[in-house]
Amino acid sequence: MNEELAMEIIMPIILHAGNAKSLSMEAIQMAKKGKFEDAEKAISDASDALNEAHHVQTDLLQKEAGGKGIILSLLMVHAQDHLMTSIAVKDLANEMIDMYKVVKK
Repeated sequence: MNEELAMEIIMPIILHAGNAKSLSMEAIQMAKKGKFEDAEKAISDASDALNEAHHVQTDLLQKEAGGKGIILSLLMVHAQDHLMTSIAVKDLANEMIDMYKVVKK
């Protein structure tokens, strides 16, 4: 797989994962203010962004399984790290939203 194609795969993972992380953090801030509908919308948007990143990752995994793998680079490691961190932040944001709902009652 050439470098140009690699960038077409790596950068969308970083982009969508970064958007998901930002939206998750925004959701926490919304919940902190008691704006739960806004928080739920931000979490939903974060899920959509993560789904986009997963689609790119799944395509990459299918190519790897078919013998057309990408050369491992620091940028690819960064993309995967970014994705996994964003998933963890979204999971924690969901828990914090639930927690704020209880606190605000």
